[in-house]
Formats: sequence, structure tokens, C-alpha cells
Amino acid sequence: MATVEYQRIGKSFGAFTIMRDISFEIADQDFVVLLGPSGCGKTTLLRMTAGLESVSEGDLLIDGNRVNNLHPRDRNIAMVFQNYALYPTMKVYENISFSLEVAKVAPAEIKRRVEWAAETLNLTPYLDRYPKELSGGQRQRVAMGRAMVREAAVFLFDEPLSNLDAKLRAHMRTEIRQLHNRLKTTTVYVTHDQIEAMTMADKIVVMRAGKIEQIGSPDAVYDRPASKYVADFIGASAINFLPGTVVVADGRPAVDTATGRVALEATTTARPGEKVVIGLRPTDVVVDDAGPLAAKSVLVERLGHDAQLFCDGADGRFTVSVDKTARFAEGSDVRFSIPPSKVHVFNAETEARL
Repeated sequence: MATVEYQRIGKSFGAFTIMRDISFEIADQDFVVLLGPSGCGKTTLLRMTAGLESVSEGDLLIDGNRVNNLHPRDRNIAMVFQNYALYPTMKVYENISFSLEVAKVAPAEIKRRVEWAAETLNLTPYLDRYPKELSGGQRQRVAMGRAMVREAAVFLFDEPLSNLDAKLRAHMRTEIRQLHNRLKTTTVYVTHDQIEAMTMADKIVVMRAGKIEQIGSPDAVYDRPASKYVADFIGASAINFLPGTVVVADGRPAVDTATGRVALEATTTARPGEKVVIGLRPTDVVVDDAGPLAAKSVLVERLGHDAQLFCDGADGRFTVSVDKTARFAEGSDVRFSIPPSKVHVFNAETEARL
């Protein structure tokens, strides 16, 4: 088991700096997800952790020891790649055992570890098969087994589910999380998929253009996004953003938007006259005939378990989660309300949470 600590980490390629001043710590046994779009620096940070990329600035510590210049094989980490990186001419048993054979581990110990990993990952019936004879999920489990037998202190996952279909991704999410719950190995997991992050992580590190936007639990980044960017990136349904100005109405703070007036919590730090953008999640907005927000219905998209109502308002497209039995005529007037506690307020210029 191990901790991982990033102290003002930076990365440059020649004169081009892609990352600077990355600082956070991963506690022993934590499952931490690096989340962000392509090009944000998450995979580069993971590769620096593995020793596959050099650290240009700062210090990288594993279990309190600086590893900036330590060879990958000496870091006591194991990495699962996006493309599995299995040897096509080796059977499953050989793929899992290969790194142990290279390390000259005793044959009896190799057999014990491989059989343990195979049993844990439900691979025992497939040990005599080649990778081409396996499904995508089975190949992914072989890659995980290869990491497990090394008994590393830290597991690194680089977008391991991106090549799988949606149903298999959901299944493998559960398997990886269950594996972590059993082994308690410190894990760093990279993905661009916020659903993977929300369902698997103890802690999420949201990244953007080589910087950290927010670090927190899945509930924290969803309920209290630190910026407009985080609010937009996190959530199964796209959040509604309405620009407006903070006012005081009937002695309480509110925001006037073109779509209507939205009440804020009395504890808000937004100041009267301040230009803001408010974020309203579709699941928090309620269809309410007496509500202050007005729009015209465009389309109801039925998803089986519920439905999404798409409307056109003065601020553009507006989305609300509704009951799957709801009916709205196209072009009909619809009004909405939202509890003040569910309104996310961001400074219009800095996009930081207020």
C-alpha cells in the first residue's frame, strides 16, 4: 500500500508548457480519478507517475520517497493500458505470468499468484486461451490480472474502458471497483467519462488545460462545483446556464435573467449588481404553473425510466427532467421553478463559484 503526492508538478515539451503547479495527495488505499477532456493533461500526469514521462518541475513522491528519476520498474507500480497491451502469441496464463518470469520469481510463487488473480477475476476457465479468443471484457480482465500478480503498491489505469461498448463498460466499472474494495490498493484512474468518475472514485480531480479545476468527492463536485466548467462537465444531463444580474427582491437576493427571476439562498456571496451566470440542473428544475421561469416546449425525449423536456426560452435552449408520462404540446407555454438551494451561481467573468 502507498500514498502518492504531487508537489508543484510541471511538464514541458521544449518551449511548450502543458502543465504547471499540479499539487495534491492521494491517501493510502484511495481510488482517485483524474477527469477531463482530451488534451487536459490527465494521461501525461499518469505517465509521469509511472515513469514513462519525465517530470519537468516539482517533486513526485510515492510512499514519501521522491521518484522523479527512478526507473519505472523500481517504482512498485502496475499500469493497465487503454489497448490492453496483451501479447497475441501468448496464452492468458503466460500473459499474466510474463512479468514475474522476467523478474525470476520462483515457479511455485508464479503459479500461486496467477491462479489467485485468475480466480479473483473469473479467468480460470480461460487460462489456456489466446487473447484473440476472448471478449473485450475478458481481455481487460487479463490486463488487470497482469497488474495484480505484481503485487504493486499503486495501480494506474489509463482509460481502460474506452474501447468497450456501453453495456460492457457499466459491467467493468463494477468489476474494477469491486476489485479495489477487495485489494485496497491505492489506485489512480484516468478517464474523460464523468459517469465512470462519479460511480468509481473516492476522490475526483477535475482537470482543464493542464490545471486542476477542483478536487473533491463525487458528491462535492456535483453538489458544489467550483467553477462553471466543472458544473458543465459533471452531470448525466447538460446543466442549464442563464446569464443575469444579482438583485434584491422583497429583501432577498435573486438573479434577474431574460428567462425570469431566480431566488438565491440568503447566504449567497453574490453582490447586488454583480453580473453572474446561474446553473440549473435539469433534475432540480420543477414544472410549476406559478413558477418564475418561462419557456416554450419543443420536444419530449423519452428515456424509458424518465424523460427530458426541451424548451426554448429567452436565454436559449432549456432542459428539464420530467415524468415519463408527461405530455407537452409543441410550442405550448411552460413555467418552472427551482429551490434556491439548488441554484449554482458563478461570476460571469471569472466563472468561479460564488
